[in-house]
Amino acid sequence: MKSLILYDIPSQLPGSYWSPNTLKPRFVLGYKELPFETVWVEYPDIATVLKGLGLAPKKRPDGTDIYTVPVLSDPNTGALIDESLEIAAYLEKTYPAKPIFPHGSQMLIRVFDSAYINDVHPPIKLIYVRVAEILNPASVEYFRRTRSERFQLPWEEFSPEGPKRDGDWAYLEQSFNKGEALREKSSGEWVMGDTFSYADIIVASRLFWYKRVLKEDEWARISSWNGGRWAKVLDKIQQECHLA
Repeated sequence: MKSLILYDIPSQLPGSYWSPNTLKPRFVLGYKELPFETVWVEYPDIATVLKGLGLAPKKRPDGTDIYTVPVLSDPNTGALIDESLEIAAYLEKTYPAKPIFPHGSQMLIRVFDSAYINDVHPPIKLIYVRVAEILNPASVEYFRRTRSERFQLPWEEFSPEGPKRDGDWAYLEQSFNKGEALREKSSGEWVMGDTFSYADIIVASRLFWYKRVLKEDEWARISSWNGGRWAKVLDKIQQECHLA
C-alpha cells in the first residue's frame, strides 16, 4: 500500500502539527493505522499548492474563492479530498477496518461536529492570539491579517489582557462544563458509550489544539477543570490513535 499524503500547516512546535482541522484526519489515520506522509504548506502558499493539485476552491460568504487544508491525497485510488469531515467519510468508506462511524452514526456525528464547533467558537480569539505565536514567520502576517478581516477587528483587540480575556476564559470554562454534563450521561468511556468513534476525535482535536498552542500554565488551567477529566480524555484518545 502506498502512503497517503496529508497537506498540513507547519509551526515552530516539535512535530510541527497544531491545527484542530488537520489534527482530525491525523487522528483518523493513526487510529486506522494507515501509512501517510505530511506535506507542509505555509498559509500564504495554500492556494497556489492546492490549485496546482487541481482542487476546486470553496466559497466565502461574499462569493470569493478560498482554499483550505486539510487535504488528503490517496495515490492508491487517485482520490483528492478536502475538509476534515469529508476526509473521515472517505477513509471510512475506503478503509473500513476499525470503523469511526459505528452503527450507522455518521449523520449523528456530523450534527455533533457542527454543534461542538459552534459552542467553542466565541472565545476563539484568545486561542488565535496564541496560534500566531507558534506559527513560522512566513505565516504570521497572513494569519493575523486574514483573521482581522474575518472578524472586522484590529489584531490588538482580539483578546487583550484584562476584562476581555477574563471573559474569554469564563466562556471557555462554561463550554467545558457543558461538555462534562454531557459526558456524565454516557455509560462508557467514549462519547458513544463503550464504542470509540469520530466524535471522540472531534473532542480530542480541540483539546490537543489547546495543549499545543496555549502557554503551559493556560493548558494546566484547562486540565484542572472538571476534576482533571480533559487531560485524561485527551491522553486516552492519543493512545487509541497512536498520536504523541
